Amino acid sequence: MLQVTCAIIEHANKVLICQRSASMKLPLKWEFPGGKIEAGESKEDCLFREIKEELNIDIAIAGALTMVEHHYPGFSIRLYPFVCRLTTGELKPAEHAQAIWVDVMELPKYDWAEADLPIVSEYCLRRLFK
Repeated sequence: MLQVTCAIIEHANKVLICQRSASMKLPLKWEFPGGKIEAGESKEDCLFREIKEELNIDIAIAGALTMVEHHYPGFSIRLYPFVCRLTTGELKPAEHAQAIWVDVMELPKYDWAEADLPIVSEYCLRRLFK
């Protein structure tokens, strides 16, 4: 089972979402950015590293959401989501087809990777009742 982190990055009342490239697994699906945890790496260190590598930005972690286990045909993931905020850097996606800032209430309108769907729901509910 793949161990993966993802960041729900908040900035200026928007949230950053990324569209997978056509050559990636789950092509053109939307996701929260992140990546695989390397051996001996903490979830938090993985998230800082992946966000810097993939998007050229730095983040601060505000808190964790509920871990998600999902089984796709051919592979399974355990996804650890963290709510974060942008601290520094200029957004430059290195791997994704696109990375965009959207309003929280627009999140359900996108074609998400299935593992991200419970995270979208939990995050939107938390924001509604904030």
